[in-house]
Amino acid sequence: MKLGVNLGYAPPGTNPAELVPLVQEAERLGFDSVWAAEAWGTDAVTVLAWVGASTSRIKLGSAIMQIPGRTPGNTAMTAATLDLMSGGRFILGLGTSGPQVVEGWHGEPWGKPLGKTREYIELVRTALRREVLEHHGEHYRIPYDGAGATGLGKPLKLMMRPLRAEIPIYIAALGPKNVELAFEIADGWIPIFFSPEHARDAFAFDARNGFDISPSAHVVVTDDVEAGRDVVRPILGLYIGGMGARGKNFYNALVRRYGYEAEAEKIQQLYLDGKQREAIAAVPDALVDDVALVGPRERIADRLDAWRESGATTLLVSSLDVNSLRAVAELVL
Repeated sequence: MKLGVNLGYAPPGTNPAELVPLVQEAERLGFDSVWAAEAWGTDAVTVLAWVGASTSRIKLGSAIMQIPGRTPGNTAMTAATLDLMSGGRFILGLGTSGPQVVEGWHGEPWGKPLGKTREYIELVRTALRREVLEHHGEHYRIPYDGAGATGLGKPLKLMMRPLRAEIPIYIAALGPKNVELAFEIADGWIPIFFSPEHARDAFAFDARNGFDISPSAHVVVTDDVEAGRDVVRPILGLYIGGMGARGKNFYNALVRRYGYEAEAEKIQQLYLDGKQREAIAAVPDALVDDVALVGPRERIADRLDAWRESGATTLLVSSLDVNSLRAVAELVL
């Protein structure tokens, strides 16, 4: 099992440039990759370019670049440029995000994410191969010929010459159909809140050779297990309770599939009623232990066996604590 470090997106008031020494230490420790995320704050691309300029070996992954935020052509240009300038280190992680962000931030219709993702990746791969970009699908029409079109658009091919025509593409997916699509058309899968014991039943996946399953796990190395859980609990509370509307929260649906139906209902009810602290307190210890690595080194070492047996091929460590990175590196690498 390889290791990556997941930087996430920068919390308000912080500067991701300050994470460069952490990434450099991860590279020294033998971490295979570093990943940056985006929601509606810091973007993933700028952060990866910044840390890529300060490292030499570690792979640079987007977890994720939001599909509704960029055209397929723009994503292909960005991927090819980052890969070229980093010497072939880029991994293109893509995802649709959720309806609240898609429509509320990007101003795009939620639509049919499965079909849109399929067309999007097909277009990105076509562009990276420097083939003429022409597509007439349900979600993308290139050249554009819809309402307001001038009729002057013509099929183009990427002007630059990519270092690699086949840049790895990973999909962030939570629902069973999305995961099935990732295994069909992508090179890897980035699950969040991955439970080693429940994942196969919840997602119904079968690992295949060469396909990288890269779950992200919060890691807190501490002798005080309860205090460590309290570091993770607010993150789970936010996503399960507040990242989506009632009936349209993918994270809430995920933990329900893990068997936490009543707990998920309670957390969401409290969170959406404005009782965030109570919602966070309602996150059960068992769920934290299912999806995170918390406690002293010995406890984490025991827990890592389940992750190795789960089918995961890369563990993305969500931690900005250098001592936690060192501890996991010593246990895994």
